Amino acid sequence: MKKTTLILISLLLVSSRLFPQEVLHSILKDTVNLDEVVITGSTTKVNRANIPMAVSVVNNLQIAASSESNVLPILNGRVPGLFVTERGVMGFGVAANAAGQISIRGIGGSPTTRVLMLIDGHPQYMGIFGHPLPDAYVASDVERVEVIRGPASILYGSNAMGGVINIITKKQSTEGLHANGHLMYGSYNTQKYMASGGYKKNKISLFASVNHDQTDGHRSNSDFSITNGYVKLGWDISEHFNASADISLAGYKATDPGPDTLNAKPGNTIDITRGYWSLSVDNNYTSYSGTAKFFYNFGEHYISDGFHSNDANYGVNIYEAIKLFPGNTLTAGVDYMNYGGFAENEKAMNGLGMVFTDTSLYDAGIYGFIQQRLFEKLTLNTGIRYQKHEVYGGEWIPSGGFAFNITENTTLKTSVAKGFRSPTIQEFFMWNHNPNLSPESIINYETGIMQSFYDKKVRLELTGFIVNGDNLIVNVPMQGLQNAGEVANKGIEFSANSNMFKDIDLNLTYAYIGMKSPVYATPKHHLYLSGNYGLRKFLFNASVEYINGLDSDPSTSISEETYTLVNAKITYRALKFAEFFLSAENIMNTEYQTLKYYTMPGITFSGGIKLKI
Repeated sequence: MKKTTLILISLLLVSSRLFPQEVLHSILKDTVNLDEVVITGSTTKVNRANIPMAVSVVNNLQIAASSESNVLPILNGRVPGLFVTERGVMGFGVAANAAGQISIRGIGGSPTTRVLMLIDGHPQYMGIFGHPLPDAYVASDVERVEVIRGPASILYGSNAMGGVINIITKKQSTEGLHANGHLMYGSYNTQKYMASGGYKKNKISLFASVNHDQTDGHRSNSDFSITNGYVKLGWDISEHFNASADISLAGYKATDPGPDTLNAKPGNTIDITRGYWSLSVDNNYTSYSGTAKFFYNFGEHYISDGFHSNDANYGVNIYEAIKLFPGNTLTAGVDYMNYGGFAENEKAMNGLGMVFTDTSLYDAGIYGFIQQRLFEKLTLNTGIRYQKHEVYGGEWIPSGGFAFNITENTTLKTSVAKGFRSPTIQEFFMWNHNPNLSPESIINYETGIMQSFYDKKVRLELTGFIVNGDNLIVNVPMQGLQNAGEVANKGIEFSANSNMFKDIDLNLTYAYIGMKSPVYATPKHHLYLSGNYGLRKFLFNASVEYINGLDSDPSTSISEETYTLVNAKITYRALKFAEFFLSAENIMNTEYQTLKYYTMPGITFSGGIKLKI
């Protein structure tokens, strides 16, 4: 660690004359911001300091500073307690030996079903009718990402058991015509192309983007390519009402190189098409505000072993927040979702084919949530949800907590929340299934403190948590899937940001997760340090990530990985509308893996140009 820290510091401290401080600070704003307004923690806009949940924010400038095509790897390290597995330069894949498993506080699953993915607040149920597909979350369309670190089932229902990742898409907010683009080329013939544009005039706004990424991969048979387009239209109907509609369509192909063991053979190839559309209408008055959102998510998957599926997930979310009297906000909401489809193997039964399932299920909920401000310092939050599922019946989900603003710069938070997950269609009806399964549930206890110093130029957040559950769905020998698993995790999460010195902007996160038994895709210790330094027309970025005790084997839970990664990037602002960049990943050439027997690449380079008009 001493050597890697010296490398980071030397990259940051290369000169004494910097970019103007306001430019440097706009490059990377901290996830720990006491004054930041978020929507994911309460469905309505609220200051982060007034909600008891632990919420992290990764903004557009942080996303743009990365060379990643997918938004999920960008969250690694920047959000304490969150980890995402990878298996190559880009591309997570699906089915056996797929990466992209998401874990928050040791709650995730393989495939991920215990962390809920949202796009603009609506759920992403994909894969085999229950879990998200990580390759679908393209960074070029993302404005910001809000992450609830802990259960949020009170607001979002099933799968928000370990946490919520809400991807908030871009929209055109300034008048006139604007355009962006980038071209990038890197190691292993990795290519990335993106063009986007926006237009706004009076009450109408439009944003559209298209991108294409491809790579040969760092191993034989690890190629990946994706092309996607996105369009978003906004209309300010009146002073109090606005509407928006968006549509996204992506097609991607990937190859599983197979484990890098002796005489191992390549795995399957995949060909996937995914898309979604949504329509929302918002109202915003002094005493009440709310949203009605309709969504439809669809996809078709082909795998070279013969698997073929069509799936769809559609529904509606409606909520309204009413301020009954000063300091009070009452939110009531209902949501309905129908998900399912058709899955088969076209090569089974000597080419005759075999249908695995052709069905769909509904999942509906109603909830109420009260936020009460007392004495200008104490904010109480409590609520309850009732969830009705087509198969297993009903489930009650309570939640409560408080945020106490001890001083202007100090906030104490405490909460107790239940998280739950409905069994997937695969678990109910396919492969080693059990139609009598009950929903999983956990109880999460957490308390934390947010503190700022020196006119908020130094900002800190420390959170401690305990997670318990004893009815997780696991495969029991000779019995199949049963509600027989348990979880007992506890740990701490720490975030810090400093722009105290006009030369340097530093960010630090650390998470420790103590587990009764190892949990796949969850490191015991995760440390991430990043910094930025500007010199005239140059900007230097560097980061160090330390992982200790990572379980990389989903089948045995006894494999532990420990490694350190160092990344760096230099950007040259040649013109007002153009900048060139050069980045190096894993510059210490560390040998590591986050998925057992899928060794990640050593040092890689990439460079390109970004344009902005």
